[in-house]
Amino acid sequence: MERKNLLQSLYYNWWKNIDKFIFSLIVILFLTGLFFSLVSTSLIASDKLNTNDYSFFFKHLVFIFLGILVIFALSSIDQNKLLKYSVVIFVFSLILLLLVPLIGIEVKGSKRWIDLYFLPRFQPIELVKPFFIVFISLILCSQKYHNIYLKYLISFILTLSVALLLSFQPDIGQTILVFFSWLILIFTSGINLMFLTILFLSLIFLFFYLIFFVSKFIYIKNRILSFLDSETGTYNFQSDKAMESIISGGFFGKGIGEGILKNRVPEAHTDYIISVISEEFGVIAIILILLLFLIFIFSVFKKIYYENEERIKLILVGCSSLILMQALIHIGVNIRLFPTTGMTLPFISYGGSSIISISILSGIILNFTKRRIS
Repeated sequence: MERKNLLQSLYYNWWKNIDKFIFSLIVILFLTGLFFSLVSTSLIASDKLNTNDYSFFFKHLVFIFLGILVIFALSSIDQNKLLKYSVVIFVFSLILLLLVPLIGIEVKGSKRWIDLYFLPRFQPIELVKPFFIVFISLILCSQKYHNIYLKYLISFILTLSVALLLSFQPDIGQTILVFFSWLILIFTSGINLMFLTILFLSLIFLFFYLIFFVSKFIYIKNRILSFLDSETGTYNFQSDKAMESIISGGFFGKGIGEGILKNRVPEAHTDYIISVISEEFGVIAIILILLLFLIFIFSVFKKIYYENEERIKLILVGCSSLILMQALIHIGVNIRLFPTTGMTLPFISYGGSSIISISILSGIILNFTKRRIS
């Protein structure tokens, strides 16, 4: 009975202090992904083929259930404890990322996953990203070092270390996402604009030097050239089919289960989910999903405006920017604005690693936007 009362008290305090509007948006986005997982990859296909196979849907449901538990756990603990735990988890996740080249599972020429007993085919970078934001924010706001450029240097070395580990997999999409997240954090921290411009141009120069003169990154060069010249295109098949599906779906779509992209392109339910949705439900569905993301980001930024603690501001900016950037890259790849990167759509795409990662980000955001008890 005491345990039951304790859980009720914990839930009551959590619900009383949480930002209910932001939490509602998170739940709506998760349910949207679950709905499209059912109707676009399971329900109609199973009925037509008479297989009664809803495995994707049930796995997606289990991942979301685990994600909600992660959100509750991270958003209910004390903020100072969360910051301490974040440092420990970040170091642990970095070790996992370091182990990928050694014990990782190779799929289609990329070694990005490791097989954990409780979570098979887990992608360590999805665990690294949320706590990377927290760790970099703590470095930039640290009182231990007063020289801001020393903080930038330490944070850059850490970012470069993560990027190098990703390059061995290889995973250029996540590498770019990590670097952009770092640039946003140092920009928000108040870096000199001239210094930031020089730094940004240097990174661009380094990027092009690597892809054109280092054999390890030749696949990136081929992918970019293939993207620029649509006639050559070994790497254009998936993007072309995705774009065709969006066009054929029109404004209101072909109807539930009538799309064919999911049967023509591998991993359509992860990397090309926005095209699958657009084909069956039309561009109007994509506009509504984008609107949900923008309302979510705007709601978080409203909270940042009233926040006084610098490190909390940085963490919230970093987490929300990471979600928005990943969503924009995913949509950009689907409409052929960017080369193929293998980036999932936050909250919506199928995949355990992706759902757990976005749940961690959501839990951190809810923790730092909840009402403070004085």
